[in-house]
Amino acid sequence: MKKLISKILFQTNLIILISLILISCSKPPTNEIQITIWHQMRVDEREILQRQLDRFMKLHPRIKVNQIYKETEELRSGFIIAAIGGQGPEIIYGPQDQVGPFEIMNIILPLDTIFSQEFLNQFNEKGLIWSNNHLWMIADKLGNHLALVYNKKLIKNPPKTDKELIEIGKQLTKDFNNDGKPDQYGLVWNYTEPFFFIPFLTGFGGWVFDEKNNPTLNTEAMIKGLKFIADLRDKHKIIPGEADYDIADVLFKEGKAGMIINGDWSWASYGKAGIDYGIAPLPLIEETGLYAAPMISGKGYSINANIDPEKLPAVKLLLEFLLSPENQLETAKELNTFPTHKSVYDDPFIKENEILINSQRQIELGKPMPIISEMRAVWDAMRPYYQAVLGGAMNPEIAAQKMQDEAVKKIQEMTEDVTSIYAELIFIIAFVVGIILVLILSRRTILSFVKEFSKNSFAYYLVLPAFVVMILVIIYPFIYNIVLSFSNMNLRHINDWSIIGLNQYIKVFSEPVFYTVFLKTIIWTFVNVFFHVTIGVCLALLLNRKIPGKIVFRTLLILPWAIPQYIVALTWRGMFNYEYGAINLILTKYLSLPPVEWLKSPLEAFIAVIITNVWLGFPFMMVIALGALQSIPNELYEAADIEGAKWFHKLWKITIPLIKPVMIPAITLGIIWTFNNLNVVWLVSNAGEPSDQTHILVSYVYKAAFNLYRYGYAAAFSMVIFFILLVMSLSFLKRTRATESVY
Repeated sequence: MKKLISKILFQTNLIILISLILISCSKPPTNEIQITIWHQMRVDEREILQRQLDRFMKLHPRIKVNQIYKETEELRSGFIIAAIGGQGPEIIYGPQDQVGPFEIMNIILPLDTIFSQEFLNQFNEKGLIWSNNHLWMIADKLGNHLALVYNKKLIKNPPKTDKELIEIGKQLTKDFNNDGKPDQYGLVWNYTEPFFFIPFLTGFGGWVFDEKNNPTLNTEAMIKGLKFIADLRDKHKIIPGEADYDIADVLFKEGKAGMIINGDWSWASYGKAGIDYGIAPLPLIEETGLYAAPMISGKGYSINANIDPEKLPAVKLLLEFLLSPENQLETAKELNTFPTHKSVYDDPFIKENEILINSQRQIELGKPMPIISEMRAVWDAMRPYYQAVLGGAMNPEIAAQKMQDEAVKKIQEMTEDVTSIYAELIFIIAFVVGIILVLILSRRTILSFVKEFSKNSFAYYLVLPAFVVMILVIIYPFIYNIVLSFSNMNLRHINDWSIIGLNQYIKVFSEPVFYTVFLKTIIWTFVNVFFHVTIGVCLALLLNRKIPGKIVFRTLLILPWAIPQYIVALTWRGMFNYEYGAINLILTKYLSLPPVEWLKSPLEAFIAVIITNVWLGFPFMMVIALGALQSIPNELYEAADIEGAKWFHKLWKITIPLIKPVMIPAITLGIIWTFNNLNVVWLVSNAGEPSDQTHILVSYVYKAAFNLYRYGYAAAFSMVIFFILLVMSLSFLKRTRATESVY
């Protein structure tokens, strides 16, 4: 009877698994065609897109279209991962610079094979993104460019040259309350990011590549551009000492800045904020006679190479609708963006709109953004040394040289082509030998399992579905990552990667940056976990007492842990701002201490990240410790009181030993979580700022994988992190004797 039940249960589980697989693989029994668009549009753009999609679906009831928002970097990396796996949305929308890596990886379709030449001739040539004789993107917005936005209430005539910019900026920078801090700035913008610096590089005659696409960063133009930005802040004092994108945006919207350098994606929001604004081309640099020329980029649609051929006609129909002159004109009227469909250029709104006229002029003065994949390496090479100049840690001459050297190095790493004739064969042999050795060494366990299975097959059938899920979501990805760590998978070898042996591991351990970042990670982990546990246990001891309002305090203290990390991290970043942050306000106003440049220098930035993570982590330890404290018999403390024990004796002899079995696993988890905590480091430091000096191992490997497409290297790096954590955790558990009995 027992065998019969086991057999029936096994068959039932098997049927369930097969049914789930068939259901997931089969197409829905409907005539509907589902199309998904991934994009990085702002809220106002999304609203317009949804209206247009609703009209399209009303015209074509069989076609259902879903739009999904993703942040720009998430959009790019997420689409690459999905497309490599044969999945992803049918349509992807974004800036043209993503075309380069997508084309090399063969994850988007050439559009010139889908749309007729007659259809393509309707668009501005700058809105058609070609590469290697194929069309990869059709843009619906042209520009995506920076320009000078000015507040007409404060400025009647915008500056035309760099000297006029400085002069007007000085006139507008004012300290109304005489507290030594400007209450109004002449100019604000996100000047700490290289993209926002490019106009001044071009204004002094520089560019990022030569005609052969080799980086050209170590030039006189770069040096002069760096000095110019530093002088605007330190010499002329017309820009804030510290300003990221959000702060600059808010200052202009609140009327606390006369001018802002920002892109066409932001202009409509200034009008909605009540600012009477105008647009002007960026100023002429008098020394060179050249205009400060921003990078010009289209934003448009590409089609996933993995698209179901049956959906392609519907996708084509949808794109023809979205790119129609009517829809482009609707978008232009609401957002003041420049369309690509040539037929709308004669519309009175386009011809007479002051914003679009000046926007078009800026587009004509700008330089097309390179769509080659090497652009990612150039951004990553420029960023740390550009910020080092702004932080006063490096002079422009040295920074320019280091930018060039780093760009060349990163391009080589990103595009390296390492192969090995025998490595794959050796790997397969070693893998097979390893499996055989594991089977031999665990033969007793296997035989014991076979005997146990025949006796208790019913129990094993019960856990079979869970075991299958574990194989799919844990074991298989882990093994696949191990295999990738021995491969040459990178930008050039996405689908044709091969095994190259220990090459990636050798690179990990041969790079000096590994040891620097590893030391920072150890400090980061130890300091965070120490304060998590110390603060958590102390608060748990207080909450374990009979105090009024205990439930309220407990709820409030759990909040840092309950609120999403993303929100908390960005909130703390704002609080650490030098001029407007709450932390410096408390230091200066209430403690009479000088303000601290939290996010400008490496040490202070690292401390700021630690403070944020301590705030996020102590509630977890507090909850665990409180649960452990409440399980301690009160009789033990009563006996200690009879013996005349002091509070610290009871803490050391009773409390700590009895909460230890609960706290040690929690601390082990805390070490692992903190060691791998990417979100806080990435968001508070803005991806490692300043100068890539606040990275820990996990943020460094993330950057290697998704910024430079070094997937084999990143896989090897992640395996090194895994073994470091494994050794640390096992050693910690052994030293603390966590598995031993308390009594």
